[in-house]
Amino acid sequence: MIDVKNLIKDFTLNKKQRKEMGDKYKNTKILRAVDNVSFECQPGRIFGLIGPNGAGKTTTLRMIATMLKPSSGSITVAGYDSVRNGQDVRGHIGFMTGQTALYDRLTPTEMSKYIADLHGMDNNTFNKRKDYLFNILDMNSFADRRIARLSTGMKQKTSIARTIIHDPQVMVFDEPTSGLDVMTSRAIVDLIRSCKEEGKTVIFSTHRMGEVNQLCDDIAIIYKGKLFYNSTLDQFKSEMTKPTFEEEFIYRVGEE
Repeated sequence: MIDVKNLIKDFTLNKKQRKEMGDKYKNTKILRAVDNVSFECQPGRIFGLIGPNGAGKTTTLRMIATMLKPSSGSITVAGYDSVRNGQDVRGHIGFMTGQTALYDRLTPTEMSKYIADLHGMDNNTFNKRKDYLFNILDMNSFADRRIARLSTGMKQKTSIARTIIHDPQVMVFDEPTSGLDVMTSRAIVDLIRSCKEEGKTVIFSTHRMGEVNQLCDDIAIIYKGKLFYNSTLDQFKSEMTKPTFEEEFIYRVGEE
């Protein structure tokens, strides 16, 4: 389970950063990226954090994954506080982002084994888990090829495999299908569904409304750091006044 309460994240801007961001921010010393956000993600359900680029999705997920510390508020993951018990949180979470670097000289198998060793997995457990993930992600054909020679989609699959090789109970996916072809995106969507079927807690960010309709049980809309909606997908559908998800999203964030 993930429990986020009154989450705030401020960033201090130096003079150069204010200049790069334009005249609107020339007198802004503190930028609030996440503004009093609260939500819960339950086991066995998929929670979608929806918003355009720059809305605060990635900042929120990075705080959940302990990569950033909140300015105020609290985050509990699998019963552990993200600030006081960061190491315990990291042991129970898998965080996948397109910005995560891979070691070019390793193969997908070696990359996954390296992470498994860090988590103290024995060889038998690793091999079973690797076989499961490489099958569902269709990675066997390039499992022993150097990462430097892989396509973007192959690298994305490798990143996901190494992220969840330790079989964490909480899964965090930050724009997992961004920039990928249809086949690779489908494999990742199938993996997210399998996590739900295994009873894991899953949160993923996206700006693709089709994925929301495909996957989500619960959704939250975030825009300019603020939460505009937080309920089930069915409830959202029942309240829609516009013909498409995209139009409804624009309507909701535009009315504030």
